Amino acid sequence: MDFQVLKDSVYSSPAFVLDETEITKVLEVLADLRAQCGCKILYSIKALPFSAVMDVAKPIVDGFSVSSLFEARLADELVRQGSPQVLAGQGSIHLTTPGIRPDELDELSLLCSHISFNSLSQYQRYSETAQAQSSIGLRINPKLSFLNDDRFDPCRQHSKLGVAIDDLSRSIRLDQIQGLHIHNVFSATDFNPLIKTIDKLQQQLGIGLAELEWLNLGGGYLFGQIEDHRPFVELVNKLKHDLGLEVYIEPGKALVGRAGHLVATVLDRFVSDGETVVILDTSVNHNPEVFEYQRQPELHEHDPEGQYTAILAGCTCLAGDVFGQYRFKEPLEIGDKVVFKNVGAYTLIKANRFNGYNLPDIYLSNSLRVKKVKHYDYQDYRRQWLAD
Repeated sequence: MDFQVLKDSVYSSPAFVLDETEITKVLEVLADLRAQCGCKILYSIKALPFSAVMDVAKPIVDGFSVSSLFEARLADELVRQGSPQVLAGQGSIHLTTPGIRPDELDELSLLCSHISFNSLSQYQRYSETAQAQSSIGLRINPKLSFLNDDRFDPCRQHSKLGVAIDDLSRSIRLDQIQGLHIHNVFSATDFNPLIKTIDKLQQQLGIGLAELEWLNLGGGYLFGQIEDHRPFVELVNKLKHDLGLEVYIEPGKALVGRAGHLVATVLDRFVSDGETVVILDTSVNHNPEVFEYQRQPELHEHDPEGQYTAILAGCTCLAGDVFGQYRFKEPLEIGDKVVFKNVGAYTLIKANRFNGYNLPDIYLSNSLRVKKVKHYDYQDYRRQWLAD
């Protein structure tokens, strides 16, 4: 992404700009992995369930990963779009969620080709109904933690995510299900956690793994940022050839994380207790993980050696609506644009209109053009808050 072009382009502000070239680059990496080892690729739409992203991904990926009925409906709509031969329930749509509602099960079974139940309780209650339409599996908790932050760790103490591997081996025969789903990392940049996890699965489940049809390795690996893919290729080849398993991966952030940029404009600047505060026309409500996890997003204009400092803050009345302190070569002036980069995942999907500030317009950018693909207006806000 040419950030100067990004700043010079005529955008409404704030603007969320998706770099189609970056998405395509990661898709090419994933397609090359598939060619080397035969893994199946699912885009995990919880990262950004925007149709423009799914349209770019659709020709490359083997399907979509979903976590709810609404996500399943959207994925099914995109899978069938332009493909009349694909019937509901026959597209590759994989569901795993802790929160299956009994009144949604029938529709989920029709929409989803694969359902991985989150608990033995869910499996016992719902598998008989679901397996008439879907391939049935279980999400398992391998009880291996590779994260220091419990907020991101699926294997944390008292985890709600998956059947503990010890309980699985004691409670069910693997020939009663078709597959297993694992996911125990976040933003991993090497495959050591995956190698250790599969080793533990093989130690505890043994030859029983060969009773399965598929193994879903989940998401959490930033494939586009990992240089050496050989350990992954070797592992998948071994799973396929030794155990006869179909192997799936579910990249989400890996696909869109670096492809999203938030362009904002300076509305005001002043000094507060000796520090320059700059008010932007965006807010942390457009990137809620900044506030949720007290995370400072990357800023293109930040210069570690810059002599001018400023606290960048959002335009809402929330005192904590602050992005952080940055350094600049030149002081920011009213009307200047700044760009938060690498914010493609878990931003718009969590964004809100707190204080009535509108959501950013969405643009799709590539080397040839920049196109506005989504605009929200007052009627969207009004529909959300008027009683039916």
